[in-house]
Amino acid sequence: MPDRITVEVACATAERQWVRQVSLPVGSRVMEAIQQSGVLQEMPEVVVDPSHLGIFSRRVAPDETLHDGDRVEIYRPLTLDPKDARRRRAR
Repeated sequence: MPDRITVEVACATAERQWVRQVSLPVGSRVMEAIQQSGVLQEMPEVVVDPSHLGIFSRRVAPDETLHDGDRVEIYRPLTLDPKDARRRRAR
């Protein structure tokens, strides 16, 4: 059984997308992948909110255990509430 896993960490702003592969020990958690990826150094404008993290579009906690091949996603806050957007389009 391998002692390491490979995961991707993805983050996007309105201006650019950022994706990196990271090799981590088996049993690593979401926040460990984010820290090891270097996203916080390369994109200092990104604020990691523990309630805005996911793996393949499924919301997860920062202490969620990762599996080989997972894609950790850092979500940015919504700029417009979807309900408000629908109301504006309906007018």
